[in-house]
Amino acid sequence: MTYCVALRLNDGLVFLSDSRTNAGVDQIGTYRKMNVYEIPGERVMVLMTAGNLSISQSIRQIVADRSNAEGHNLWTAKSMYEAAQILGDAIRQAHDRDAEELHKFGIDFNVSIIFGGQIKGEQCRLFQMYAAGNFIESHEENLYFQIGEAKYGKPILDRVVRPSTTLDEAAKAALISMDSTLRSNISVGLPLDLLLYEKDQLAVSHFVTIDERNQYFQMIRNTWGDQLKRVFETTADPVWDAAPETKDNVLSGINHGNTPVRVAPPAGLARDAHPVPLQTLAHQKPNSEQY
Repeated sequence: MTYCVALRLNDGLVFLSDSRTNAGVDQIGTYRKMNVYEIPGERVMVLMTAGNLSISQSIRQIVADRSNAEGHNLWTAKSMYEAAQILGDAIRQAHDRDAEELHKFGIDFNVSIIFGGQIKGEQCRLFQMYAAGNFIESHEENLYFQIGEAKYGKPILDRVVRPSTTLDEAAKAALISMDSTLRSNISVGLPLDLLLYEKDQLAVSHFVTIDERNQYFQMIRNTWGDQLKRVFETTADPVWDAAPETKDNVLSGINHGNTPVRVAPPAGLARDAHPVPLQTLAHQKPNSEQY
């Protein structure tokens, strides 16, 4: 499995991917899932993949060689939208070639891709590609895309990322998101690839491969959990069975009829709802029916 995340902000783009691949708990490998297509001064595009590794490799090879009907490829596409269409066509070509044979072996055509960047003359753009070759684009209401094990790292992004978030702040949020995923899912693992692209630079702004020795990521891993614990410990405990107007932090009010939905036991077991006290049993005479 994998986890990749990309964010589109006013200042540019942030991409982060892990590198773990696995075919079971005893078959763990490393494969870098981020590819960069760059002509400095003219275009920068980043592609990250999740899903079946053989399918991802096929798509990367096809798109490296493929041109559309107008003779354009990723290196010559006139817009990021056209580049996304070329990538979608490569996904469909891989599907037409492999999906039926994979199905015979009980394997789904499983791939998802994040693709983004900037071509000279237009704004930064970010797309999420699906296994059918179709895609959606990021807008103001949806600033980021995730693929792979997305659920663990989503809350921090929802809480802190805004269009005005700086690239450094977005990188920090993405790394915290990744750390949350690493802690909760063993199918995601180091090293990580982190790329920052500042809009209109038309060249990669910052890139780093992060392993267990990286100082900044170790700081995040060591301090983020401690700070969460401190926030948790300073959050008030709930107050039970109190009137809301008389106390703060009331979880259960005395005047609101808080009762659970109780399921009645079968008729034959109803007498067991009020067991005979042990002292009473001790004074009863034993007989064969009690053994």
